[in-house]
Amino acid sequence: MTKKILILANYFGTVYKFRRELVEELIDRGYEVVVSVPYREEVEKIRALGAKIIETEVDRKSVNPVKDLKLYFNYRKILKQEKPDIVISYTIKPNVYGGLACRAYKVPFFANVTGLGSAYYNGGWVRKVVSILYTLGLKKAKAVFFENIGNAETLINDGTIKKQQAVVMNGAGVNLEQFEFCEMPDDKVTKFVFIGRIMQEKGIDELFYAIKKIKQEYKNKVEFGFVGWFEDNYEDTVRQLEKDNYIKFYGYQDDVIPFIKESHCLILPSYHEGMANVLLEAASMGRVLITSDIHGCKEAVVEGENGFTCRVKDGDDLYDKIKRFVELGFDEKKSMGARSRAHMEDVFDKRKVVEMTVEEIENREG
Repeated sequence: MTKKILILANYFGTVYKFRRELVEELIDRGYEVVVSVPYREEVEKIRALGAKIIETEVDRKSVNPVKDLKLYFNYRKILKQEKPDIVISYTIKPNVYGGLACRAYKVPFFANVTGLGSAYYNGGWVRKVVSILYTLGLKKAKAVFFENIGNAETLINDGTIKKQQAVVMNGAGVNLEQFEFCEMPDDKVTKFVFIGRIMQEKGIDELFYAIKKIKQEYKNKVEFGFVGWFEDNYEDTVRQLEKDNYIKFYGYQDDVIPFIKESHCLILPSYHEGMANVLLEAASMGRVLITSDIHGCKEAVVEGENGFTCRVKDGDDLYDKIKRFVELGFDEKKSMGARSRAHMEDVFDKRKVVEMTVEEIENREG
């Protein structure tokens, strides 16, 4: 009899962009895969893989208890109708309310913590509420997958989960074929790129500070490109920086590969991450990394070999690391880029991560 796996997620990209290979592997192994996700046109890409789609609204930012209660009962309804053998969830609300629904129906449940987010790092009452919800939702999870050891230790140490529940992965891995190695552009201008949400917690303030210092020193010998969208109120600042020739802003892009290809180095001075996929993607393509010395970022860097880490919220340290890279000769930059690719092949190959995930699920489901 074919086993059915239900995947709960709050966003199409969580499944298709970062777990497509997992869905494909599960289908190849003979599982029937059902995906519960908010509808948008792109979910048809998930359906095309061979999965069934159930449209489920998830308000990622809402703290409205009525909406959250509705989500919980929606998940109960889906479990009753679909009768899955296994449930896999991603991100906080599917983890919490999917976990509670699975407890009610005694369905084997596997949660994925893709990052702890602002609530945990900012502390206060929000963290306490999130911690209580996670404790309730993850209590009966067969396994809780983490993308870095720091997040796992946080939830173990505060008693949210048991140590034996935690499984630490190398992020979601990176598709080495999709993000294939390519030579650095042989430009006299050293090109940096930032890809992601333009918000304070991505280290944007420190990055703007460092860019102004570097541009004053190197003028037209350096270039900083920004690819992303505004999560915080930075639009006026970005437009002014672009007008003053400090940066180039490209807005949101579905395909980031051309922007990585045209760069020498990717910068991400984030305050916290689960595992920064953009670092893995850029490294897989043979680009040098400058990022924060935190779990979720530093795993992608072999210090001084394929990049540099800087202290969190330290614009001067970030400036020093950028300057250090600018001063390198082109051959050394290329060599560092090649070592980035090698590190991805050794540690972050998506195929290895998918295989480990499926093995953990099959070993623990009983």
